[in-house]
Amino acid sequence: MNRVGTILRACLSALALTGATVPAARAAALTVVAVGASNTSGWGVGEAAAYPARLEALLRERGLDLRVINAGRPFDTTSGMLGRLDAVVPEGTRLVVLQPGANDLRFFGTRERRTANIAAMVARLTERGIASIVYDPVFPRESYQWDGIHITREGHARIAEELVPQVVAALKPSTEAAKQRKAPPR
Repeated sequence: MNRVGTILRACLSALALTGATVPAARAAALTVVAVGASNTSGWGVGEAAAYPARLEALLRERGLDLRVINAGRPFDTTSGMLGRLDAVVPEGTRLVVLQPGANDLRFFGTRERRTANIAAMVARLTERGIASIVYDPVFPRESYQWDGIHITREGHARIAEELVPQVVAALKPSTEAAKQRKAPPR
């Protein structure tokens, strides 16, 4: 038996004898998934500065118990997003923010195909009982990095700020139900 294993077992036994408990990690009450391409993933700014992480922080500051999953994938198109949608949106998700980007047009897609794929994603989410927001703005030039494609840190902050009221409105029935569940008995 190795020394680390012996020490670990001794510590766990001592913990059990004292009756101490280790609190389990609690999952957030609500799950939001951000689906998109490189801008969603945080290309050039990092995942911590990307709009999904900023959106989660802003919503938590407003008292919402949620997590925002970043399902951005660089170079993805709406066809790719549609193909992986079910895999990246777990059961129990309440809302998906779709930020389709412009890779379809960059990689020989058509506007018609892009529009059809976005509609198909919204329909699939609706069938699953998941609300969706399609966030597809045109940003001012200063919101882009040097390449003219990817959003700056400031641009990500702006996206998160613009999404907050939309997300709050979309989650309102869920947050109201959660408040009712947490209300003390009278």
